[in-house]
Amino acid sequence: MGRQPSAQARFESYVARLSSALGHADRCDPFRAYLTGLLLSGERKSVEPMAAKIDPLHTRARHQSMHHFVANAPWDDQAAIAIARDWALEQAERHALISGWVVDDTGIPKKGSHSVGVARQYCGVRGKQDSCQVAVTVSLANSAMSVPAAYRLYLPESWAKDKKRRRGVGVPDDVQFRTKWQIAIDLIDGLLDDELPSAPVVADAGYGDTTAFRDELTERDLTYVVGVKPETTAWPPGQAPLPPKPRSARGRTPKNVRRTPKHQPVSLREIATTLPKAEWQQVRWREGTRGMMLSRFAAVRARPAHRDESRSEPRPIEWLLIEWPRTEPEPTKYWFSTLSEDTDIEPLVRQAKIRWRIERD
Repeated sequence: MGRQPSAQARFESYVARLSSALGHADRCDPFRAYLTGLLLSGERKSVEPMAAKIDPLHTRARHQSMHHFVANAPWDDQAAIAIARDWALEQAERHALISGWVVDDTGIPKKGSHSVGVARQYCGVRGKQDSCQVAVTVSLANSAMSVPAAYRLYLPESWAKDKKRRRGVGVPDDVQFRTKWQIAIDLIDGLLDDELPSAPVVADAGYGDTTAFRDELTERDLTYVVGVKPETTAWPPGQAPLPPKPRSARGRTPKNVRRTPKHQPVSLREIATTLPKAEWQQVRWREGTRGMMLSRFAAVRARPAHRDESRSEPRPIEWLLIEWPRTEPEPTKYWFSTLSEDTDIEPLVRQAKIRWRIERD
């Protein structure tokens, strides 16, 4: 075998590949400097301290060129992301096929108040409400690695409605408020347009508990395994809303399915806690740093019930996957899934748990 290229050579090759998306040769040098600064040690990743480290004899000039590139140069960030994504995807698919499109959001802690989108909101890095920016992401994952495939900054409604604040940082007029799940659907549409390897969509309850999000995935013929909250309602196995009433004496024909005071859906928590013991089994889903990861799960066929009384027919039956570790007093996690009816519980659990891959990466 020949000698492997050095880290420096691989970095230069990667920068050259990304530079093809910048649109002008003059942007390549500040772009390379900016990437180098991000890789250097130190907590502060703003332009000025990075410029001082990269070119200490010409800090002011270097700072100006890097700042112009980041703040003003009209290069296409989506094109650059696509090049980086496709390069990484080539490496990922050498190990295994892509097995999940993982929707998530990333918190970027910020101390100031002037960065675009910064607000007091949930920050995953801190595990609590804090001052931060939030980006919605979609990653393509397999058993070996994950590839960040799409990324968009979330603009809180307080920012979207503040014209003065928007003008101050250059938020384009056509950027309007979108919820995180709507941004996720936009990103997924972009990946579908790029014909990336298809796989089930995986998301936590922050996305999956929104029925409209699940409906949009189904409309695109995408299967999913998404977290839902224990308070979410469903019809237990074997149950469904009642058919429309017969035609009334006045000749009206009701079109929607119905409920009655005695015939109502129940919470997922109630379904879980009333399942027979025989439905629960230990499942191992991956090898962890401390040994095999395992827990107790049940998987049953249930029918989501959200606003079904406004529909002409019941919602389709899906998998309801529940995790209830023996050491816990009640179930800890719930998922809805449209994987095929003949899917066994072990691959269902592995699909639900694939988010560990991006959390580790």
